[in-house]
Amino acid sequence: MNIAVTTPNLPESVADATVVTWHKQAGEHVIEDENLVDLETDKVVLEVPAPQTGVLKEILQPEGSVVTANTPLATILPGKALDIKKSKPAKTTEPTTKPEALPPHASPSVRQQLHAKDLSEEDVIPTGEKGRIRKQDIDHSIQQTRSAPAGMPAPKLQAGEREERRVPMSRLRARIAERLQQVQQSAAILTTFNEVDMQAVMTMRQQYREQFEKIHSAKLGFMSFFIRATCEALKKFPEINASIDGADIVYHGYFDIGVAVSTERGLVVPAILNADQLSMADIEKQIIDFGRRAATGKLTIEELTGGTFTISNGGVFGSLLSTPIINPPQSAILGMHKIEKRPVVVNDEIVVRPMMYLALSYDHRLIDGQQAVEFLVAIKNYIEDPAQILLSL
Repeated sequence: MNIAVTTPNLPESVADATVVTWHKQAGEHVIEDENLVDLETDKVVLEVPAPQTGVLKEILQPEGSVVTANTPLATILPGKALDIKKSKPAKTTEPTTKPEALPPHASPSVRQQLHAKDLSEEDVIPTGEKGRIRKQDIDHSIQQTRSAPAGMPAPKLQAGEREERRVPMSRLRARIAERLQQVQQSAAILTTFNEVDMQAVMTMRQQYREQFEKIHSAKLGFMSFFIRATCEALKKFPEINASIDGADIVYHGYFDIGVAVSTERGLVVPAILNADQLSMADIEKQIIDFGRRAATGKLTIEELTGGTFTISNGGVFGSLLSTPIINPPQSAILGMHKIEKRPVVVNDEIVVRPMMYLALSYDHRLIDGQQAVEFLVAIKNYIEDPAQILLSL
């Protein structure tokens, strides 16, 4: 009896998925729980494991197909795993003809990554089955280029040529474009700015960094300070932690803080649930875990769904000042930026301090200007005197 491989259940916020990569072909043996195919949604890449050991009898949905929940993807003929030793051909001394190598090929998501890196399929040595290019192959090719001796020409430099390339937009990029356009058209977005003296936080990090890392096995970064400061400020300004649903205002009695993470596929925003109840160490560990799994497409849809407020750190890319866009249905987003030493006046004296510009974009339909300004000032005060965070003042 054939066993059906179907699309897993998708959350209500995800309508369908695209088949991007089959890791097995019809006629090949598969092992239970082995990943058969990758499905790309507008949020994450889902892996579909084999429900039973046997032979992949038929692929019903080729790469590029759009599928919904419980769509039949393939069929498996149950049976024992392939005995590799028994299946090896007998040795022979007769000359054999070397089979012609298959041309390299890539899935839509890998082709998108090739385009982003200005590479073609011929620039990458494939290591996947039947000449398939994997994402690891692209990274390896880039590393080899960077480590090449000085004087070697960079690949694909075509100065002066009027070349155009057309590639399909990934589902994640299409969803990002849709959401950004939606929020620009539906919300009344304003941005207020301030600057914060980072000296106290930097001094604390310098003093306790080694001890913190030794005890908690995690580095003490800036983000945990801002997440804790944000939670305390949100408690004072519940409208900024709220959202609009039709004609209603939904006030959230919890603090799920989204952290914007940049990946090869685009920007994703996993949420740290109940961030106000977590220690600094727990927050840092979760951020590291998010970053690691975001890079490999292993974040779950549940982790990317929800969130009551978002923090985006453009400073890691060198941004000095920007106006972040709200992540709907949230009502506000905090933008962190690059730390720069600047002359400032402290106690009527000009001193040099490590300063950071902060930006708060907010939906003016729900949040008044005074609330937005006072909220940002509260975060500034917590960061400049971090002891207040620990004391919940």
